[in-house]
Amino acid sequence: MILHSNIIGEGKPFIILHGFLGMGDNWKTLARQFSESNFEIHLVDQRNHGRSFHSNEFDYELMAEDLKTYCETNNLEDIILLGHSMGGKTAMLFATKYPEMVSKLIVADISPRYYPIHHDAILEGLSNLDFSDIKTRGEADEKLSKYVTEAGTRMFLLKNLYWVEKGQLGLRINLDSLKENVSEVGEALPIHAIFEKDTLFLRGDRSEYIAETDEALIHRHFPNSRIITISNAGHWLHAENPKEFYDAVMNFL
Repeated sequence: MILHSNIIGEGKPFIILHGFLGMGDNWKTLARQFSESNFEIHLVDQRNHGRSFHSNEFDYELMAEDLKTYCETNNLEDIILLGHSMGGKTAMLFATKYPEMVSKLIVADISPRYYPIHHDAILEGLSNLDFSDIKTRGEADEKLSKYVTEAGTRMFLLKNLYWVEKGQLGLRINLDSLKENVSEVGEALPIHAIFEKDTLFLRGDRSEYIAETDEALIHRHFPNSRIITISNAGHWLHAENPKEFYDAVMNFL
């Protein structure tokens, strides 16, 4: 099965991978900007997310193979690959497995290390959205606010809502599989995985996902990498400071 994507612009292939519980459409604004510099942007939905296929199986090895199949199907070679959070882990693994397919790698606010499960409240909140009772996005937001207090995070999560049919809301994500396999999201990059081409790591100055203690590990896996901090930004650095994020990526490219 082939991953769903939205392709914007023409030029050198540039694939963007979203984070956990996100989708390619989250990146549309930046994608349009990147496309103006002769890039063909592929906003890809990873398995169990967005409009891509659902599967009971979910881990980084599978997601890297999904991406390889997508590239082969679309005749994409020598790609630029950008991944945020979970998408960054997929991108790192893909680049270390298939370095001949990647010209440059960009990783947004995630390190190669292991992360413990920390999505419990979000997954519980999403699980408690009863769409036999909830009929509007506002009602869904109100219900979710009991579990997720931060309005920006709820807005991001509720982008997964869609109209299954007239009057019937649902979630695009495969919530059951993501709950069952949530421990996979924090898995570390394999210890011997190395990508020697140019790599850029971007972190938010208010985020704790890439700590100073991660820097040696990053350079061990990615010896030709640099780490840049985006100001006034947390984990969703591309949304919180899109101008600085865009400039950092374009300077690197």
